[in-house]
Amino acid sequence: MSDVDRLLEIMARLRDPRGGCPWDLEQDFASIAPYTIEEAYEVDDAIRRGDFPALRDELGDLLLQVVFHAQMAREAGHFDFGEVVRGICDKLVRRHPHVFGDAVVETAQAQTDAWERQKSAERAAKGERSAMDGVPLALPALLRARKLVSRAARAGLADGAPPAEDPLTARRIGEMLFSAAALAERAGIDPEAALRDANADYEARMRELETRR
Repeated sequence: MSDVDRLLEIMARLRDPRGGCPWDLEQDFASIAPYTIEEAYEVDDAIRRGDFPALRDELGDLLLQVVFHAQMAREAGHFDFGEVVRGICDKLVRRHPHVFGDAVVETAQAQTDAWERQKSAERAAKGERSAMDGVPLALPALLRARKLVSRAARAGLADGAPPAEDPLTARRIGEMLFSAAALAERAGIDPEAALRDANADYEARMRELETRR
């Protein structure tokens, strides 16, 4: 038995109504999702600290989240772990025709451009018509803001990122963000909620621009 098969078997035992773990049996997709996000952040933390033993453990915890969701999906008749693996294998091959096909990509930037074109085609195939479609609402507001601005720029929308009048560095940007958070605190405003609202306004403006093109 492979290590992956053993992990799948353990997860199935934990979810077995006859003798499984009561806590695991009570969970559903919504209750497990916060743990999935938390484990991803813990992977990031281990990488930032350069702690590879911790990274090994955190990657295992993150893999468990995938297996947990796949097991619940299998029980509900939606899909199973094998379909998850096949899906990502197919996607990787499809998005790298220069490796698995005859396409020629000579630079990392050219690959990035090709990747974005492929993702746009995939979103269109799913019925997503706006460049703003498919940016998860569950993302942290600052990360979602970055993705929305990036999508708008790639789509050639006029109202992309605002121009910078002064030279900007990572330190300066950090100071501006910190100042904004401090200002929000003094005003009794949740900065995350405020940025979520700004994201929603920006997204609505982008969608409106798209309808005028």
